[in-house]
Amino acid sequence: AMTKKRLVISTGAGISAESGIRTFRDADGLWEEYPVMDVCSADGYRRDPALVHRFYNERRHQLLAAAPNAAHTGLVALEEMFDVYIITQNVDDLHERAGSSRVMHLHGELMRARAVDDDTLTFPLAPDACDTTPDTVIDGHRVRPHIVFFQEAVPMFEPATELVAEADIFVIIGTSLAVYPAAALLHYVRRGVPVYYIDPAPAAVPAGVRVIRARATEGVAILARELRDMA
Repeated sequence: AMTKKRLVISTGAGISAESGIRTFRDADGLWEEYPVMDVCSADGYRRDPALVHRFYNERRHQLLAAAPNAAHTGLVALEEMFDVYIITQNVDDLHERAGSSRVMHLHGELMRARAVDDDTLTFPLAPDACDTTPDTVIDGHRVRPHIVFFQEAVPMFEPATELVAEADIFVIIGTSLAVYPAAALLHYVRRGVPVYYIDPAPAAVPAGVRVIRARATEGVAILARELRDMA
């Protein structure tokens, strides 16, 4: 059998927006009425851990009320033709719930908690028991949200660059090409590898990038048609 081409897809907030998931990028310094730096920074967490736990509890309940959309499921269907790897900035689990088999989270995962005394130790949170506080103990460890806060390193960034460097096709969906990490990942694409960018209002786009000017759900359908024709 022919080996499948490696399709690496970088996703951001725009792919989950159509599922009703809001992010801090939608508002000016406020996320769901909280100042972003109070709830999404290392300093904010040190200052008021209870507030940060409460904020992420609310985000989890919002996520549990949401469902994957046609963009998420469309990427799952591409696994029939390609060896698909997803690198997401999103902390939601909509890619997993849609059925994608390989998902790397750059910024952590909402439905996991992490041991405060051991960064390598994370615990899945059950949908019916997903609230945490500074006093929550799991397997003998106090926990924090498994989220990369502002002012913290992004440990998955290097593994992500290695994946992108092995891509036969690279796709960016729902994130600005001007900002980290999409802009940075683009540097690791090998010369001659096709790059697709799905965005309803693309800003400055590097030469050679195929722009699909659409929202994620519509854009993924167009992408799938083009990739099928290419295959």
